[in-house]
Amino acid sequence: QVQLVESGGGLAQPGGSLRLSCAVSASTLDYYAIGWFRQAPGKEREVVSCKNNADGKTHSVDSVKGRFTVSRDDAKNTMYLEMNGLEPEDTAVYYCAASRAVDGLTGCPLPSGAYWGQGTQVTVSS
Repeated sequence: QVQLVESGGGLAQPGGSLRLSCAVSASTLDYYAIGWFRQAPGKEREVVSCKNNADGKTHSVDSVKGRFTVSRDDAKNTMYLEMNGLEPEDTAVYYCAASRAVDGLTGCPLPSGAYWGQGTQVTVSS
């Protein structure tokens, strides 16, 4: 059973920072691709960032490049998303997901059939 639990969301001012954590059940990181997604009100869910299991390369959506950093601590079964330079457009519910199905281009988990955490709200506002 794959379980994912996000934490670290909250309210931040524009230009501020937050760090999200995703604790996963043991062995998930060995066998599943994991990544961060977000869904803003009235918008479709989008992939934010992930770290490829095979080669360690990271992928991020263009809108967060240079501001967000994804990392993993396999010993702690935890994935992180360090978010700096937050903008109001980053306001969304952030989810971590795990899947055996991988996007061949990005190395990110494919949403269909993925396991999802409960989500954590990030609000960027002055």
